[in-house]
Amino acid sequence: MRKVFNPISMLAGFTVMLMVTACNGVFDGIYDEVPATPSIMEGQLLVDATSWKDWCYVDFDSLHAYVERKDTAGLLKAQTRFVRCGIPTSLSSGTGDGQTGIYTYWFDVFGKGISVNEKRSFAPADVQPEPQSWSLAFHRNNVRTNNGAVLETNYTSMNDLPKNSAAFLGAVFQPDEWTENEVWVDRSQMLQSLIGCQGIMLNKVLSSWLKLEIPPMPPAFTHKSHVFIVRLSNGKYVAVQLENYIGADGTKCWLKINYKYPY
Repeated sequence: MRKVFNPISMLAGFTVMLMVTACNGVFDGIYDEVPATPSIMEGQLLVDATSWKDWCYVDFDSLHAYVERKDTAGLLKAQTRFVRCGIPTSLSSGTGDGQTGIYTYWFDVFGKGISVNEKRSFAPADVQPEPQSWSLAFHRNNVRTNNGAVLETNYTSMNDLPKNSAAFLGAVFQPDEWTENEVWVDRSQMLQSLIGCQGIMLNKVLSSWLKLEIPPMPPAFTHKSHVFIVRLSNGKYVAVQLENYIGADGTKCWLKINYKYPY
């Protein structure tokens, strides 16, 4: 399934966005806004991953606590409100570790496509802030785990999954890996085909459920509906599936995710 950007939204994307470095919901108790009446049911997440400037964190243990308390109303609310942590774009002190920071890459946007790219510069920055407890983090079409690993299945329905994760015990799960040109942060030089990217660990298997393609122009998204199994650092498993990535107003990267936890 393919959807294309609204050209007006693409033009607006060339404006410079200010970066923040605090975790809303951790340091100042502020959560991200969600639609007043989101279409969501138990076993689903509605994640606003539209921002270039921060990561949105989901903690499945916290969600499951509502299930154990039989607090359905609290659970539905928690499935739309998450901790957000801004992406650091500068170094507050010291010289850094030589790896953590913003990497500026040139992408062959108007030629062979963004798969062809070259590193142009590096600026050290602070380490990415994180909440104390989290399972998955989302940034537009990027997903990372908290020291977990991911398996892509051939299932396209949560109802068709085996009864539990024991069916996948012999499978190979892929951990996160270091990336320098996947998490696009600074678009102030986009007209020159230059993008500032965050150097960070990323799970490429899970991130493959929503792929950005350039060309064509305007850019297009490719959505994969497969169910993915995530092995969390606590030894538990969660099954996740991206059902939709378009918000009620047509904005891309509003992620509607089906999940089963613990699986």
